[in-house]
Amino acid sequence: MLPEVTATRYVTPLREGGSLPGIVEADDLGTYVMKFTGAGQGRKTLVAEVICGRLGRRLGLRVPDLVTMQLDPVIGLGEPDQEVQELLKASGGLNLGMDFLPGSIGFDPLAYEVDAAEAGKVVWFDALINNVDRSWRNPNMLVWHGDLWLIDHGATMIWHHNWPGAAASAAKPYDASDHALAPFRPDIAAAAAELAPLVTKELLTEAAADVPDEWLVDEPGFETTDALRRAYVEPLLARAATIHERITLTAPSKPRPSQAPGWLTGHLTPWPHPAEAQKAAGE
Repeated sequence: MLPEVTATRYVTPLREGGSLPGIVEADDLGTYVMKFTGAGQGRKTLVAEVICGRLGRRLGLRVPDLVTMQLDPVIGLGEPDQEVQELLKASGGLNLGMDFLPGSIGFDPLAYEVDAAEAGKVVWFDALINNVDRSWRNPNMLVWHGDLWLIDHGATMIWHHNWPGAAASAAKPYDASDHALAPFRPDIAAAAAELAPLVTKELLTEAAADVPDEWLVDEPGFETTDALRRAYVEPLLARAATIHERITLTAPSKPRPSQAPGWLTGHLTPWPHPAEAQKAAGE
């Protein structure tokens, strides 16, 4: 089970996220990025965050620690921003917190190099969970103390938005052409050889067990929350065995402008995408 804390102070919103997460202090003296049940994306976003975040950590990837956070809507009464106030009022009860990484910066491929082994693991993991939100447009990765950290897994496992079609959706390939780490020649075969054997039914069951019951109740087609948890396990288990064979990596849709400051990018050479490098070499 995830540790449970209680929110004591809402600090500031993070407007980069579509669900308007916020930095919140808690009664354990920790500071967290809080994602709210009252946000427009709904509780399935939080379910995906928990399952994929816990799975990523169990596979050795850097994902911030997760907690559940009790929120008293009264915290929102002093907020001057009407949008934030309404969000807090709509999110009373149990929400999700991710450990805040102070001083971290957004990942930029022109400012931070990733070796092929690590890139391969991240791409393989994103293919497993069908993460559609780790592209050059929105990397959802941070660099903290010199290491790469993965955040924001709410836009994953899209099959859980349509359970009758889950098996067919989970069997689909994964296009990594626009993945933020595609320029680093990700070693997907090595990643699959190392990580796929770790994705067992027991491991996935443990990850799904960390989702609070109240985020799973009343799902159409499932009589119990345990039945719904098993439904999350099955597609991921089947996908882990063969997804490396169905990852495509071609030229990106268009070049990504660097977000790094000019004083830094002026001294860096852009990393060529593998497909473009092969074309330039006449292969």
